[in-house]
Amino acid sequence: MNQPVHPRRASCAACLRAQSACICGWVRPLVSSVELLILQHPLEVANAKNSARLLHLCVGGSVLAVGEAFDEAELGALLHDGGRTPLLLYPATPDMADTPDTSAALPSPARLRLVVLDATWRKSRKMLHVNPALRRLPRLALAGMPASAYRIRKAHAPDQLSTFEASVHALGQLEGDGDRYAPLFAAFDGFVGQQAAFVPSVPIRKPISVMPSSPRRSDPGG
Repeated sequence: MNQPVHPRRASCAACLRAQSACICGWVRPLVSSVELLILQHPLEVANAKNSARLLHLCVGGSVLAVGEAFDEAELGALLHDGGRTPLLLYPATPDMADTPDTSAALPSPARLRLVVLDATWRKSRKMLHVNPALRRLPRLALAGMPASAYRIRKAHAPDQLSTFEASVHALGQLEGDGDRYAPLFAAFDGFVGQQAAFVPSVPIRKPISVMPSSPRRSDPGG
């Protein structure tokens, strides 16, 4: 007996979600002096709670590339195209002995490219392990961050931020003007509220992070 064929749900070409769950209404375009490169683990692409797509749509000129083990030449082009200095948003870890010293003064924001790994803590470490070029990048570790507003995913500590929150805080820090990013945090709050409304019966826990301000990290990405 032939199985019934169910038509595929119409999806949004911009945010790649079903039109009934489109998040484009929360996009607040903003151009940063610092270029943003998001390297997204394949397991995060279809995750409805993932915030990286919204981040990419909000930050003008940002690049989002999906993969775990990148081709060396492709990754090199992503990191160094245009002669900018790549800076990895990731906490310092003692097992990464080849990480360059970041105590020296950074170039101006217009010469920087912020590199963000959108993955769980475990998967992000795997991405560093299989991509030596990422391991060799100077790092930016956030400190003194406010509690996350990412209440739709579990976290083990309040300072564990989502990809969106950590990246926006980092851009503001590097530019020396965090206040102008306030519309993006407001957009993120709307996105979180929309996602929470889809699962009202599920207990909402404190947020998780893909980019914590310390080496602690919960397993879900975001």
